[in-house]
Amino acid sequence: MLVHELMTTDVVTVRVDTHVKQALTLLDKHNITSTPVVDSKHHVVGVLSEADLLRASVLHDPRARMSPVAEESGDVARYVEDVMTRHPMVIEPDADVAEAVELMTSTAVKSLPVVDARQRLVGMISRHDVVHRLARADELIKESVDELLDQLGVGWLTTVDDGMVSVQGPRSRRERDLARTAAATVAGVRSVDILESAPRS
Repeated sequence: MLVHELMTTDVVTVRVDTHVKQALTLLDKHNITSTPVVDSKHHVVGVLSEADLLRASVLHDPRARMSPVAEESGDVARYVEDVMTRHPMVIEPDADVAEAVELMTSTAVKSLPVVDARQRLVGMISRHDVVHRLARADELIKESVDELLDQLGVGWLTTVDDGMVSVQGPRSRRERDLARTAAATVAGVRSVDILESAPRS
């Protein structure tokens, strides 16, 4: 799977001069955990996450300690540029989804801005996007694999169980590689097993 096949293209964005309160409202309204910060040319200049906003917005409650709260700093974050993460991790639309997953699972990042060669925002991919696609029903996965193999002009048979695809029919090394490569491009496929022997009629 490639990033552009899973990414969301209708992305909620903010600017550096967006008010923190307005950004909080946007994340809540759209039920998202982060949003790209873009400039006037749609270049990604940062990312604003729930964590960034929470750190800037939640005051200590004196009831928790039954004592007066220490005097707060007078510098209260008012704009996105005061709290956003600069130089965020991004990924390109033609990158392998496995690369995006590695970035998201090896860090605390839950989503990645997708940018073109000019660093302009073209989409967003999240952990949820990947989970949603992996959760496709086996019947839908089989339908997609069969359609792809039909386009390749081969008569191989497939079965899908728990996202694990078995392709029956390829004999040569080239055919096995073709079957494995083709099936691996289908969203929801977790593994590909090649059965060389042709099925009995």
